[in-house]
Amino acid sequence: MVSRGRLRIAALLAAATFAAVPASGQVDLSGTWANALHEDFQERAPGPDIGDYLGLPINDEARAIADAWQISVQTLPERQCILYTSQYLVMGPQNLRILPEIDPISGKIVAYRMTGTVDRPPHTIWMDGRPHPSPYELHTSSGFTTGEWQGNILVAYTTHLKTGMVWRNGVPHSDQATIEEYWARHGNSLTVTMIVNDPVYFDEPFIRNATFTLDPNGRVLPEPCEPQVEIPREEGAVPHYLPGTNPFLAEVSKRYNIPLDTVRGGAATMYPEYRKQLKDVYKAPEKCERYCTFGPAGGQPARPASSEAPGGPSPPARPDSAPPVPSPAPGR
Repeated sequence: MVSRGRLRIAALLAAATFAAVPASGQVDLSGTWANALHEDFQERAPGPDIGDYLGLPINDEARAIADAWQISVQTLPERQCILYTSQYLVMGPQNLRILPEIDPISGKIVAYRMTGTVDRPPHTIWMDGRPHPSPYELHTSSGFTTGEWQGNILVAYTTHLKTGMVWRNGVPHSDQATIEEYWARHGNSLTVTMIVNDPVYFDEPFIRNATFTLDPNGRVLPEPCEPQVEIPREEGAVPHYLPGTNPFLAEVSKRYNIPLDTVRGGAATMYPEYRKQLKDVYKAPEKCERYCTFGPAGGQPARPASSEAPGGPSPPARPDSAPPVPSPAPGR
């Protein structure tokens, strides 16, 4: 027979063990997080240049839509309050607020609710095991997201998105796009990785990261949107470019001496080895004259864009209705 004293010692040792190793889902993501904006600053803050699709795995259909885009279309009263889809969380410049929704009986976290400023919809990650709805259910800017903890990383999966933009120069994603999400906290830093898979407009997954810093005094302003006439126009006028008429598509190529075919993007331009194709045709400008955020202003050579490959836990499980993720390219 085991003595009561030994049982007590065993219980204390077990408690100490579980305290030292956090249980699944014990990482606290709640709080107000400030966007560090140290990655892809040009694209996330002032916005990408017209026609700059370098590093984006888009196909001809997506390219044609972006070529026809005019940003002033967003000044139309009927379009001023159209929200970016939830993938914009890592594509835009906003701060982030995360609030857990806790079941009052069990004390378990039912969902994480994430809010931002006016141009990003609320994003909810359901943690209670509910299934994704039918593929015929309504698609929204927020989409429908379920999550689970894999170690200390929250892994989530989003479906039911409306058509939206992934880059503010008109590059689209379709309503068949899905998102794999990875949320990892390291002290006061929060890293969010989103992988957008789109069988309509992308040839390969589109991967972006964003880093946020815990900021209890930070502000997240979900400002109301009140449409009004910003630019007088004739009734029915919608800003756009007809095919082949956009005069600004070659500006990036001329400014940075990057071949136009490269600026036009495509899956191949995501990978570091693509630089080998530019070795004999690319000549860097003598100095940086625009968006010079490192080193002495204007004193550093321009650099061609590159992309990072993520690592981490396994992708989240997908409902049967979700489209498959394209196979990675060799060497990825």
